[in-house]
Amino acid sequence: MNKLLIVSACLIGLNCKYNGKNNRYESLVKVFKKGKVIPVCPEQLGGLPTPRPPAKILGKDGKDVLSGTAKVLTVKGTPKDVTKNFLKGAYETLYVAELLKDKVIACILKEKSPSCGVKKIYKFEVDQLKDGMGVTAALLKEKGFKIISSEDKENIEKIIEELG
Repeated sequence: MNKLLIVSACLIGLNCKYNGKNNRYESLVKVFKKGKVIPVCPEQLGGLPTPRPPAKILGKDGKDVLSGTAKVLTVKGTPKDVTKNFLKGAYETLYVAELLKDKVIACILKEKSPSCGVKKIYKFEVDQLKDGMGVTAALLKEKGFKIISSEDKENIEKIIEELG
């Protein structure tokens, strides 16, 4: 059976980050070219444009956004509540993952993102990191998918090797 990775789309070079740029990771691009990567951008899947104002989680983290006790707000100019977009993007990503469930061996997500952060996200009040997960990462983990931080290069390379 073909094994696949679900990967934050910015990591394969798609210009879908909030600022219209990407976080290209060459090893993941090579695996994508072999047809073993499904790229997703939860923020775009949730209906947000690119570029878009940066956003942060007001509250603890993505788990709290999922439970309704935290929100996602833009942080430039007058804050705008984009929680519904982040939730929609998380559930659309989950839909893709569940369609391919038997084939997906891991989800490699962009660290520090309010959608995809696996271990760290930004504090709402200041540009400092805190422990916590983004909305999509929290949902995928809750549903039993293996999630890996884009900064865990050693583990990523090991998984790529397993894919062949």
